[in-house]
Amino acid sequence: MPDQVSDLNVVFNVPLPAPALLMHENPRTDAQARTVLEARGRIEDILHGRSDRFIVIVGPCSIHDPKQGIEYAVKLAALRDEVKDKIEIVMRVYFEKPRTSVGWKGLIMDPDLDGTANLSEGLRIARKLLGEIVDLGIPTATEFLDPITPQYIADLICWAAIGARTVESQTHRQMASGLSMPVGFKNTTFGGMTAVVNALKAAMAPQTFFGISPEGVASMVSTRGNRNCHTVLRGGDHGPNYDAASVAAAVEALGKGGVSQALIIDASHANCSKDYEKMPGVFEEVLAQRVAGNRFVVGAMLESNLVEGSQSILPDHSAMTWGQSVTDPCISWETTERIIREAAERLSV
Repeated sequence: MPDQVSDLNVVFNVPLPAPALLMHENPRTDAQARTVLEARGRIEDILHGRSDRFIVIVGPCSIHDPKQGIEYAVKLAALRDEVKDKIEIVMRVYFEKPRTSVGWKGLIMDPDLDGTANLSEGLRIARKLLGEIVDLGIPTATEFLDPITPQYIADLICWAAIGARTVESQTHRQMASGLSMPVGFKNTTFGGMTAVVNALKAAMAPQTFFGISPEGVASMVSTRGNRNCHTVLRGGDHGPNYDAASVAAAVEALGKGGVSQALIIDASHANCSKDYEKMPGVFEEVLAQRVAGNRFVVGAMLESNLVEGSQSILPDHSAMTWGQSVTDPCISWETTERIIREAAERLSV
């Protein structure tokens, strides 16, 4: 018997349902398509300076329970309607979580929160939840971590992020070049801008790469490039980068690189020193730069949930706090409402 040379460390390899099958099971409606396309158009207008509205991408660090996600979305829909003249609210609907070492990888990878990794069910839950949120009239935002995921859910996404850990990845830059929505690239975890400039150049250019077809078959994907890519400042190992001097330096670097100078500034992560209680203050300082006339600052991000803070995943899920994050700590709904209403007032002056 010949020596085994393949799959020495693979426990199992189970085929997933084809993207086309999941889309057939949970089809996108015409109304959902209109909502997505209109939202993408409004975001693009802001990024390219054709609209003076301000983007606020806000919501849970990660979705771990669809019912809690919908409860948050219903509240956000009402707030969005209040401030829509000045602010384009987009809901964070994040299903994939990059891990520095190990940990829960998100609702798609582990919908039961117990390490069983039921990916097929995770994809179905994610697609269904996105449709329900879009039905509320709320634009959706997510981070694409695995390059296969977009085939299953991208038609219901209005804005996408490429994270700080993957901004240098050729695979993710190529993927972004073919995505149909605006894509924000975060600066690296160490805070540098060179990787972002290079990422934007790559994502704006035509690319050819390995992918999967709607039928789930390995395929060659060729793109025309995505002209709606931009930067998200999230701070880094050397501290925050939301202050006016850091913003000016970022704008200069982007200009020298010949790429979009539009900036969305993340008020969480390193910009708040990983202290969620500082997030409102960061948001207010970012907004102050916009109110003062900096048109390169087109939006901000907030990690927000029904209940502030975060919690561990418990074996007994019923013992967990309803509406509280299981990943990064978030600000509360009450705080979210207050600072967004105040932002709309300041932008109206």
